[in-house]
Amino acid sequence: MLSVSFSPLIPVYVLWTVGAVAAILAVLALVSRGPVAIVRALALALILLALANPSLVQEEREKVKDIVAVVIDRTTSQTLGDRQEMTDKVRAELQRRFGALPDVEPRYIEADDGAGDDGTRLFAALSNGLADVPPDRLAGVLFVTDGVVHDIPPSVESLGFKAPLHALITGRPDERDRQIKLLEAPRFGIVGKDQTIRAVVMERGGTGSATVTVRRDGQEFSRQQVRADTPFSINVRIEHGGANVIELEVDGLPDELTLANNRAVVPIEGIREKLRVLLVSGEPHPGERTWRNLLKSDANVDLVHFTILRPPEKQDGTPINELSLIAFPTRELFQQKIKEFDLIIFDRYANQSVLPSSYFENIVRYVREGGAMLVAAGPEFASYGSLAQTRLAPIIPGAPDGRIVEEPYKAHITDTGARHPVTRDLPGSETQPPSWGEWLRIIGSQVSSGATVMSGANDLPLLVLRREEKGRVALLLSDHAWLWARGYDDGGPHLDLLRRLAHWLMKEPALEEEALRASAAGRDIRIERQTMKDSADPVILKAPSGAESSVALTETRPGLFTAQVASRELGLHTVRSGDLIAFVSIGPANPRELTDVFSNTDALRPIAEATGGSVRRVAVEGDKGITVPRILAVHSGSRFSGSDWIGIKPSESAIVRGISVFPLALGLLGLVLLVGATLAAWLAEGRRRA
Repeated sequence: MLSVSFSPLIPVYVLWTVGAVAAILAVLALVSRGPVAIVRALALALILLALANPSLVQEEREKVKDIVAVVIDRTTSQTLGDRQEMTDKVRAELQRRFGALPDVEPRYIEADDGAGDDGTRLFAALSNGLADVPPDRLAGVLFVTDGVVHDIPPSVESLGFKAPLHALITGRPDERDRQIKLLEAPRFGIVGKDQTIRAVVMERGGTGSATVTVRRDGQEFSRQQVRADTPFSINVRIEHGGANVIELEVDGLPDELTLANNRAVVPIEGIREKLRVLLVSGEPHPGERTWRNLLKSDANVDLVHFTILRPPEKQDGTPINELSLIAFPTRELFQQKIKEFDLIIFDRYANQSVLPSSYFENIVRYVREGGAMLVAAGPEFASYGSLAQTRLAPIIPGAPDGRIVEEPYKAHITDTGARHPVTRDLPGSETQPPSWGEWLRIIGSQVSSGATVMSGANDLPLLVLRREEKGRVALLLSDHAWLWARGYDDGGPHLDLLRRLAHWLMKEPALEEEALRASAAGRDIRIERQTMKDSADPVILKAPSGAESSVALTETRPGLFTAQVASRELGLHTVRSGDLIAFVSIGPANPRELTDVFSNTDALRPIAEATGGSVRRVAVEGDKGITVPRILAVHSGSRFSGSDWIGIKPSESAIVRGISVFPLALGLLGLVLLVGATLAAWLAEGRRRA
């Protein structure tokens, strides 16, 4: 390939100035002297040409292959139905077709789910995949997708190339699907109150009605028939504090695209208006203030505290009208309003005929129906007035054996306690012996049920926890927890222990001894299984598509087993372990990939046709096969598609392998000779005239 190149011997602006002056002089010479001045004008022109230093340049070029970008959609929506199988078949067929085109280099670009909730970003993947390709070398772009694309440019000028764009659409035109969409979903609710969830069932190709099943914490509690595309409401009772996981599931259609959008999960955080605690102290003692300070320090606790200062059997002759004490409102507390309390604490309380036997029966009923009771025992527990000798005995996990051991000892976490959330990792328990202060008294007891999580002197049970039907009971067999609070012998973690104990009794979800939790970190799912057993069975992980896998757990701490797995799908995942269930959402709760699941040819058509390309389905109607159009090279024209073919636009791109330069002037030497010859001719002409 030949071309002319200039390498001026002087700056370009000087060359142009000299040229302008020479042109003016030539015109003046022609006017004043006539045709004889033509020789001078030619001489000046030759001088300017020599100053421009022209050369012939010969380039040796090698034709390069044209690039055709093939963008393969691998997002979540492409896994629905048989789209993934279609995509693989189309790619294999395109590889075969391009193999027959020696001057074309196909570049395959895989497009995964966008970060966060960006959806399908094929044009962004195309731009990244062609970052090293000059635009004039691009002969065409092919998309293999379901047509659900979320980053379509507003105009063809925004593409950055002039090659035709074709889209081969997977999926079928007669697809059917049903999904449930949340309209109103509360995030918080008061325990014991109802919350309303509004939702709607949307479908295409359905029956017009559907059955919605509602579950709370994995247990079904409601089932109702609803009309499609008509909003409906569901009232849900908030049963407990912490997360109340409400799951709405609509029955599927035959051969529908996916069941991943047939479920919606609403985690409602249960909040107690006030945690009402009844503290009954049998007599004034140093530890009484410890309980009071602990409970009063929590702004969410409404404390009712009574101390028995004058038992009924005390007779000292003081007239009743001169006593400043108030009567203990036993009937109001233990009969009329007992269900309003979340926790009842008996602190060194002895049966002094203050409470009739019927009231103890009310307490037993209260616990078994979901209440909580804590017995903080002192020497009175080993006496004839022990609560274990009342009708509370069936729910108290231990009975006194008559021993009252008064000697210094350090409380120890038992093997069971090392696995229990109440006492696991209690500050100071990491060393042996524990790095906390001593207690000075423990009450001997025969534990018949429950879990002993702490022990004291002579390995006697110190703290026993028990579940009683729907309620919970704790037995603390020492009244010396206050020594930790007062800093005796460097004190101890009394706040951690007593606060955990109280919150476990009031069913704090984080302190459940049998629990399953799941959380998301990017595309990874972290699973935690809390159990009192020595081992944990593998959990079942169910993906949004319905695919299930078994995940083995590893013990990271006593009683705590964990695992971390990478998720390949966006959407709601379900984790099950026996009767326990947990939910975790990868990406947004309602990802764009599963909001519009139907394949379509309309979204990409305007931009494709603006480039001269086309959009067409690859599915064969009534068959599981596919049809891929022929690929032709179209050298001219603006139409790059036909009924059974798609076109690419070949470029003339080449790589320069070598350059040969042939100077037309001899550079500076030629210029000197030319100037000398011109001056000689000028002088000769002057002499002849003379």
